[in-house]
Amino acid sequence: MLRAMSERAQPLRGRTVVVGVGGGIAAYKAVELVRLFIKAGATVRVAMTPRAREFVGPLTFQALSGHAVMTDLFDLTQESEIGHIQVADRADLVVVAPATANIIARMAAGMADCPVTAVVLATTAPVLLAPSMNVNMWNHPITRANLRRLVAEAGTHVVGPGEGFLACRWTGPGRLAEPADIAEAAAHVLTPKDLAGRRIVVTAGPTWEPIDPVRVLANRSTGRMGFALARAAARRGAAVDLVHGPVALDPPVGVTAEAMETAAEMASATRRAAEAADVVIMAAAVADFRAAQPSAQKRKKRDLGSTSSLALARNPDILGDLGQARAERGARRPLLVGFAAETERLVEEARAKLAGKRCDLVVANDVSQPDAGFAVDTNRVVLVDAGGEREVALASKDEIAHAILDRVVEMLSAS
Repeated sequence: MLRAMSERAQPLRGRTVVVGVGGGIAAYKAVELVRLFIKAGATVRVAMTPRAREFVGPLTFQALSGHAVMTDLFDLTQESEIGHIQVADRADLVVVAPATANIIARMAAGMADCPVTAVVLATTAPVLLAPSMNVNMWNHPITRANLRRLVAEAGTHVVGPGEGFLACRWTGPGRLAEPADIAEAAAHVLTPKDLAGRRIVVTAGPTWEPIDPVRVLANRSTGRMGFALARAAARRGAAVDLVHGPVALDPPVGVTAEAMETAAEMASATRRAAEAADVVIMAAAVADFRAAQPSAQKRKKRDLGSTSSLALARNPDILGDLGQARAERGARRPLLVGFAAETERLVEEARAKLAGKRCDLVVANDVSQPDAGFAVDTNRVVLVDAGGEREVALASKDEIAHAILDRVVEMLSAS
């Protein structure tokens, strides 16, 4: 199980990725992209258009990848040692970054007049394009038509472009997606889609309950586990709605994210999203209480004396309310997954939550452990449901997320 879990969390490991570098100023970002693919465990081969060499030298990519770079279809030495057909045959994925308006047009026309287009045309592996160009080029109907043709007829995948200040001094869409986002999109392409057609709601992070305009009641949650679940579900083909509290994390690629602050706001957003969901995963650490009467002005220390009290009111029980509402409807959807962050009697507390909240699965973890609590990249959990318990050993939160989703897939298939 751990091996399969690791493979799903690291879909690039052991794969051969061909990076095709187009002739745009954003070609320098392809250097970081190659580094990220290698860091993820992939074997990387690089092909460059003649214009790309004007921006970045082949030696840079050769030094990073450890392999010769394809730059010329008619170089006898390169073709004898590399061979664009051989590289195309061995590829598990071809990523073109930057994909300029020119290279997109040539691909759409079925041309194979440079190493990049030749590999794209010859491969049977999936192709991922990361467009990058001037905003007017991007908005031109011919460019859009070319891209639509590649998507519709060749099944090409696309990531980006982003928006911002461009090298041409224009501002708008056309900016190359960040290398980390391109690498994540590549992971999406290579991950089996056993959650395709499912809609999953994930909550993540803490809530902040205001005491006054300066102070809040909060907790130690960073949102890493919830974000890992959202990322894993999106990779596996689900449509993901991520409802999160205040965190210092960027939403994963392919996820619809909605930022909240208080438990009441999270409750409202989660209930709304849950109406169309197949699964709701409550990974957020929602505050149980809020200040009964938050002050409109900052509470001064000098006015509080040496001791002070704060009246509290109970917050909505989001998971419990969803379970109650589902029971009243006599429905089986959405599948409800709760989290139990405990410091003692882990399984007993999880079983109590399973029954009390009327949910289908509780993920229990001991947050008193230094390698499995808040603000760390690893976790170890026990999956508790009506059929028993399943322990998941210490692993990265991405791997834990896939283990949880494995159980969710089993439960969806059984119902």
